[in-house]
Amino acid sequence: MKNPISRRKFIKGGLASATIVFGFPTIIPSSAIAQSGKAPNSRVNVGCIGVGPQGRGVMGGFLGLPDAQVVALCDVAKINLDAATNMVKQKYQQDSVSTYHDFRELLARKDIDAVLIATPDHWHVYVALAAANAGKDMYVEKPLGLSLEEDKILRKTIQQKKRIFQFGTQQRSSREFRQACELVRNGYIGELNQINVWSAASHPGGSTKPVPPPEGLDYDFWLGPAPQTPYTDNKCFDNIPPGGWKTWWFNYDYALGFIAGWGVHPLDIAYWAYPDMMKQPFQLFGRAIIPTEGACNTAVAWDINFEFPSNVKMRFKGTPNGFNQKIDMNNFSEWESIYGKIADHGTGFNGTKGWIMVRRGEIRTNPESLATQKIGDNETKLIQSSNHVKNFVDSVKSRKPSICPIEDAVYADTLCHLSDIASRLQRRLSWNPKKEEFIKDKEANAKLKLRSMRKPWKIRA
Repeated sequence: MKNPISRRKFIKGGLASATIVFGFPTIIPSSAIAQSGKAPNSRVNVGCIGVGPQGRGVMGGFLGLPDAQVVALCDVAKINLDAATNMVKQKYQQDSVSTYHDFRELLARKDIDAVLIATPDHWHVYVALAAANAGKDMYVEKPLGLSLEEDKILRKTIQQKKRIFQFGTQQRSSREFRQACELVRNGYIGELNQINVWSAASHPGGSTKPVPPPEGLDYDFWLGPAPQTPYTDNKCFDNIPPGGWKTWWFNYDYALGFIAGWGVHPLDIAYWAYPDMMKQPFQLFGRAIIPTEGACNTAVAWDINFEFPSNVKMRFKGTPNGFNQKIDMNNFSEWESIYGKIADHGTGFNGTKGWIMVRRGEIRTNPESLATQKIGDNETKLIQSSNHVKNFVDSVKSRKPSICPIEDAVYADTLCHLSDIASRLQRRLSWNPKKEEFIKDKEANAKLKLRSMRKPWKIRA
């Protein structure tokens, strides 16, 4: 393992404050922090922070690009680090790759231009802030923060530091989603009046019995700013024991659950097609089923309704994912009567002249001819990308915004936070997009604030 400084020396000097800046100016000279980015034809050196299954999947995209080089890996779980190391060695046919246990040591390297952040959700914003302060561009897995205030702090920092940001909403780099959104924006279904959004809901259950953490996992570091709680079966891994599934995905200490973890994908497409939704105050209300037993305590079914001032409405529901009780919140017969059989995720747009339903690998339209409709040169066109990772690398080199920059990432994540809050308060709420706050509602606004963080970790606004 090649480290520019010793881990003991770094931790002693940096962890004492443990803020998002953790003494970076004393570790990295300001002259070493990139300001103008890479030359158009140069190679982008990438560090990967969080190399579990999702992280390795995205990392594979970097490994496939001739103008990117994965030069460093970081994870607090040996099983993940070993698997990622083997991938890099096999691709580059080299004996070693630099590996790190502490993400701050990786960020201290002057030769790294950009980072992939694919940690558990509760680390996303914290690590991203550290990366921005270290002068790194970043590809951040979705969803974004555990609170909207986290998102806003990150957005401000990204903008101030002039960093390139790519959100892991890779559906924007698929032809069918771009086609659907361009058709809606250009009025091919007439006047838009209804958006229907659905995604897999959270899984219920999960063991709450304390067990020793798996060998090779630094569980205390994995927890980081999250509350101190015992390790339980499958909290961090879905492959120990074989056939298990990760409970942190569905636990409110570490995530909002799939109302954000999966829901951000189709909600982002709804926003991409209809960005006007965030231009004027609107109302929303919703409800959800949230388990009170087991390790998983995020919504296993929900029904959220948005009412925009332009007479456009949006409805967001969760499809069954281990919660097998048949209720109106997971009944999709009405939508299937329009779009035909639907899968576990998708976004539908209904207008006065037709409709569009889009999911991964499929677009259905009425009239059918819309699926292959060519968008004219003088019509609204969206950024064209067929490779989300390549789009990011191209942006790092050109310094032009990515296909899903921090501003859009925050909008998409906002829809997730509003959905979660509405489902928990279960009453009508009014949202002001410009002020990014609920209108005359202290209880709802309190849920937008930073969560308390375990010492010594903290985010400084």
